[in-house]
Order: sequence, then C-alpha cells, then structure tokens
Amino acid sequence: MEQRKNAGENHHPYVGMWVTTDRYIRHQLLPNGRYDEARGNRRSAYQGRYFVNGDHIEYVDDTGFKADGDFQNGILYHAGMIFYREE
Repeated sequence: MEQRKNAGENHHPYVGMWVTTDRYIRHQLLPNGRYDEARGNRRSAYQGRYFVNGDHIEYVDDTGFKADGDFQNGILYHAGMIFYREE
C-alpha cells in the first residue's frame, strides 16, 4: 500500500489557492500540508491538514471531519463542487 504524504513534504504542484467559479468557497493549500478554507465573507471557516496521493487529495479538518477530492486536468473536484486554480 502506498503511503500518503503530507503535501508540503514535496512542495506539491497543487499548493496554492483553489476557488469555485463564484469565489464563494476558497481553499488555500499551504506548502506545510495545512489548508485554510474561506466561505463567503467568513475567512478561515475551516482549517486542517491535507494529504495528496497522486491526483487524490484527502482533507482532515481540525475537528476531525474528513473529506476528499480528485484533481483532473487542472481542476479540483471536491464534495460535489468544482474548484479552479486562482491565477
């Protein structure tokens, strides 16, 4: 079984800001393997760790809630939402 790694360990290319088309939800994937999610005007609505295995991402927020998603062709599909890298 392949071991998942904290994304920051390899300075993964998915590090950066990912946003929905309306910018209501914004995921900042930090180089240290942490993420900060903003929703609307609420900054830091959720924070936690993330792990990347190939093109799959797993999130574990600081309360223990888990979620995941997949990167495909430069787009992040997560929890029924679509995120694009912010330029």
